[in-house]
Amino acid sequence: MNSTTRHRLRLAAVALLAGWATAASAATPVPPACDDATFLRRASLDLVGRQPSPAEIEAFLADPNPGKREAAIERLLADPAWATTWARYFRDVILYRRSDERAIAMARPLEAFLAGHLARDAAWDAIARDMITAKGVPSQSGETAIIMAQMGETSDIAAEVSRVFTGVQIQCAQCHDHFTDRWKRRQFHEFAAFFPRIAITRGDGDGLDRFEVVSYDREPRKARIKNPDNPRRGDLEHEMPDLDDPSLPGTVMKPRFFLGSAALPLGTPDKERRKTAARLVTSNDNPWFARAIVNRIWAELVGDGFYDGIDDLGPDREPRSPEQLDELCRRFVSADHDLRALVRVVMATPAYQSVARSRADAGRPLGEASCPQRLRADQLFTQVLTALGVDEAAVGGRGERRAGGMRGELFSPRGGFNQVFGYDPGLPRDEIVGSIPQALLLMNSQPLAQAIDGERRFTLLGRLLAELPDDRELADELHLRTLARHATPAEIGVCLDHVRDTGDRSEAFEDIFWALVNSAEFIHRK
Repeated sequence: MNSTTRHRLRLAAVALLAGWATAASAATPVPPACDDATFLRRASLDLVGRQPSPAEIEAFLADPNPGKREAAIERLLADPAWATTWARYFRDVILYRRSDERAIAMARPLEAFLAGHLARDAAWDAIARDMITAKGVPSQSGETAIIMAQMGETSDIAAEVSRVFTGVQIQCAQCHDHFTDRWKRRQFHEFAAFFPRIAITRGDGDGLDRFEVVSYDREPRKARIKNPDNPRRGDLEHEMPDLDDPSLPGTVMKPRFFLGSAALPLGTPDKERRKTAARLVTSNDNPWFARAIVNRIWAELVGDGFYDGIDDLGPDREPRSPEQLDELCRRFVSADHDLRALVRVVMATPAYQSVARSRADAGRPLGEASCPQRLRADQLFTQVLTALGVDEAAVGGRGERRAGGMRGELFSPRGGFNQVFGYDPGLPRDEIVGSIPQALLLMNSQPLAQAIDGERRFTLLGRLLAELPDDRELADELHLRTLARHATPAEIGVCLDHVRDTGDRSEAFEDIFWALVNSAEFIHRK
């Protein structure tokens, strides 16, 4: 099959996927839709990681075209920032479960790997296969991130491959048979037996450049010093430890996939083991590969997944709306695991475009109506810069440019912000709450104070104070820039009262600007 034919078939499959939204809408009650300003802010934050500009808002609100929401989704999906935004999301999915803090240095290589693949419309199964079979120098091979995040430890790699790509937390069966699911201890260690021949070697370079992920298919010499960064015993086959006496030799395990019966013989080289594991995990015969990503994307965009756990699925867990889930998965597979198409169809549903309802609302149908979402750290960082009119390149200091590896990631402005506001995307959203360091950073940080200084003509507020002498117009403009909507009459009244009571126009609007940036509405998308 040539590339033109393959592309044509893929487009046809994507069209089938898009048709699911219409069918699903007809099968479920339609919740009331959110207003246009709310939709545009929600879609912009979700797709390109920033809220719309005042000009974009005004143009969208004035557009009479009934298909303008679909057009906006297409425009945002075509923006290069789409790939970067979702690369950062999946970066967090992988690195927040790291077992070694040094793996934070993988953030940029992993983001670059994912963004490049997403920009080229690489299918999710291709991305998964690249990560499962990865080798190379981590600084140049972001696909090694799962291995580096677990520092080459066999059992941890197996657990993360299962969690990320099948949604099954089989690591719960590592030490004992699973208490609530069907997984047996033997099944976990049979799956881990696909990964014992991965090694992380160390060279003479600096940072990530001193490491390399390699296949390790030969028994080491007796005099060989064990690699302290690769804590497994160095055996070529994986052993299930003896629970009664872990110091004794364990049971040697043959590689076998726990979601089927496929197995490999002992002695199989690493390349074939991981290639086989990647094929089994991403196969269309494994329904959990599609279910895991469909549930994850639905949960991220709508607020609730088809399962209670974002990445805690399995045959012993009952999903909500199983018919919709099955049909969406079927069409996703038919669309060649196209992530952009999956995001498009979820955003076209009434559930995504509905009025947001609180998680505490007992009447909100789970998974069928949008709910407010706390912004991820990268979204909020970009949100702050956009609202303040500051370019990200201007806030990167000499220290970030000179520092490399983990230090460079932690001490870059975005990296430092992520350390304070970041959270594991796999956690239930009701478990993600604000903290004192977060409040202090938004309230008292020096860069923020300087950016909202109305006395400085080069700041956004300084320019707006000079350009907009009408206080009502300026108050509305600040609402557009921070909350992506026009101010209500009541909000305008509060602002005008504060300007009058303060007696100093610049100081009053500094207070208003600061209050908007620190509002709950600013750090959430509804």
